[in-house]
Amino acid sequence: MKIRYGGDYNPEQWPKEVWEEDHRLFDAAHIDTLTVGVFTWALTQPGPDVYDFSTLDAIIERAAAAGRRICLATGTGAHPAWLAKAHPEVTRTDFEGRRHRYGQRHNSCPSSPVFRRMSAGIARRMAARYAGHEAIVAWHVGNEYGGACYCDLCAAAFREWLRERYSTLEALNAAWYTRFWSHTFTDWDEIEPPSALTEHWRGPDHTAFQGITLDYLRFMSDAMLTNFRDEKAAIRSADPVTPVTTNFMGLYRPIDYHRWAADLDFVSWDNYPPDDRSAARMALAHDLMRGIKDGQPFWLMEQTPSVTACRDVNPLKRPGVMRLWSWQAVAHGADAVLFFQMRAGRGASEKYHGAVIGHAGRADTRVFREVTALGSELHSLGPVTLGARTPARVALLFDWDSWWALEISDGPSRLVRYLDVVTAYHRALWQLGADVDVIPVTAALDRYDVVVAPALHMIKDGLADRLAGVARRGGTVVTTFLSGRVDEDDNAFPADVPGPLSPLLGIRVDEWDAREATYVNPVTMDGSTFESRLLFELVIAQGAEVVGTYGADFYAGTAAVTRNTFGSGHAWYVGAGLAQDGVDHVVRTVLTRHGLLGPCADLPDVETAVRVTPDGDRLLFVLNHSASPVDLPPACTGTDLLSGHPVRTLGPNGVAVFRHSPAAGSPEIAGG
Repeated sequence: MKIRYGGDYNPEQWPKEVWEEDHRLFDAAHIDTLTVGVFTWALTQPGPDVYDFSTLDAIIERAAAAGRRICLATGTGAHPAWLAKAHPEVTRTDFEGRRHRYGQRHNSCPSSPVFRRMSAGIARRMAARYAGHEAIVAWHVGNEYGGACYCDLCAAAFREWLRERYSTLEALNAAWYTRFWSHTFTDWDEIEPPSALTEHWRGPDHTAFQGITLDYLRFMSDAMLTNFRDEKAAIRSADPVTPVTTNFMGLYRPIDYHRWAADLDFVSWDNYPPDDRSAARMALAHDLMRGIKDGQPFWLMEQTPSVTACRDVNPLKRPGVMRLWSWQAVAHGADAVLFFQMRAGRGASEKYHGAVIGHAGRADTRVFREVTALGSELHSLGPVTLGARTPARVALLFDWDSWWALEISDGPSRLVRYLDVVTAYHRALWQLGADVDVIPVTAALDRYDVVVAPALHMIKDGLADRLAGVARRGGTVVTTFLSGRVDEDDNAFPADVPGPLSPLLGIRVDEWDAREATYVNPVTMDGSTFESRLLFELVIAQGAEVVGTYGADFYAGTAAVTRNTFGSGHAWYVGAGLAQDGVDHVVRTVLTRHGLLGPCADLPDVETAVRVTPDGDRLLFVLNHSASPVDLPPACTGTDLLSGHPVRTLGPNGVAVFRHSPAAGSPEIAGG
């Protein structure tokens, strides 16, 4: 047993003599796991009642003969052309009301009965054919679910979804505040999906009725979950044991991944950061994916070994970066490190996407050498990290409802973006070396000393009481501007801001000032001054201690940051859009109180993360994201178990993994 290593393999695009060369190179690179069949629906079902599994049979048998394991996809990430021709209603209708014709991928209406029946049908046939095959270790349903549909079928399904949610039109009208602009509904069939033709007047985030738009986002996420459930049920009809997953996309706004948690046997996701300077953002995404199933290890289903091919510019991963980012995934909970793609395709939109094996099939490229070196390293490490958990005492709350509600709101500021706020607070925790669980607002908070809830716009599910419980027993809660504003239906609380959080925070907010991005109001805390931008809440302390004050405008000298003593603990409120150094200051103060600063907290761009194995061994990962070598503090030095050499300095893009066995009493290192 070891970390699974390999990735997305599409040999159906190549003649069989190439397959032989591929497997020779896979052996050299220690590739042991292949994801196959992701886009094979048109191949395995070339007509309505025609099935041909001969090519897929050959792919699976060749991989199995080499001793490799397979994550087998159902192939339904793109429907075949014949299906769209026979049933045009399976294609999506977009936000502008245009019915799509056949093309691209992610072009299937999730509410189409034909699509649901046919996608489940091919999954059922595949399961019946391949269930019990010794090489198949997981099922991969669909691919990167996403994209909304606004067709008549979705409208009808939305109305049924609303009936189940609200039961009565009276309850729906109250939730959506429909007496505004004479929108009261007297029949379910009067309800239209919110689109450019109905409630949206300037794009997807500008809606006249936030309630209906929020519910449509929830509905569409659930509709695609229903597609996943259809296929999983079909698989389970023949294979009751092999785990089933689908590949998520990390910080992806359209789908509430927390709603999918119970249906996934394990989480997997595709890591394609927007640039090559996003180490903290990737850490947030890894932590979010790990938190979906309460800390269970996940699979890194896709990453590029070199470049992507879907953006205006696609930076090449510098030497050592692929290894560094792969180990970062392991540090945050990955039990598999997989690539897209194993061999580069010759045509279409991904022909220039990075691959382990390029078009020429060479083994002497830098990329292949680095992939081979990492494969050797993972092979030598063996099962050390498998099943290890992150022992976090810090939680960061992440809430798709708050994300959606904040960004479809007509105020206070269109410039404040949920993910920017969350990322700033997670980045501070990451840089300061705190192990963090990124969890839903419904999760239990009992095991955490610190709970950080940036831009917690919506309060639901008894969250205010559970946050109060954290502080009451001696913990610390940190939240920010735009928190405690609305209820589950996106209606403002009939109370002082921040609504149900007011008793915990010991404040009220009477006014707020939203300004252009160039406007700066300085905030002074503990003798230091930090910039703040975009949003400035006028906070009135009602028992809370004023920690930071504004330095400009008519509210100069008033509270910008407060700390309230609640029970045995504290609750912080940051009412200003602090720059990153201001956020870092608040977070450092909180972590210091609880003794949670990491061993490399004062080393910029050096990341630490801890995992604890099922046997109780403590693994400390140290990753140097800088272009310069760094001398490690004594807590992060020892002997490299792979090379046998001592490690006291970590080179550019360097990685070390310390292992401390409780019985041994001293640290060891794996990596270097």
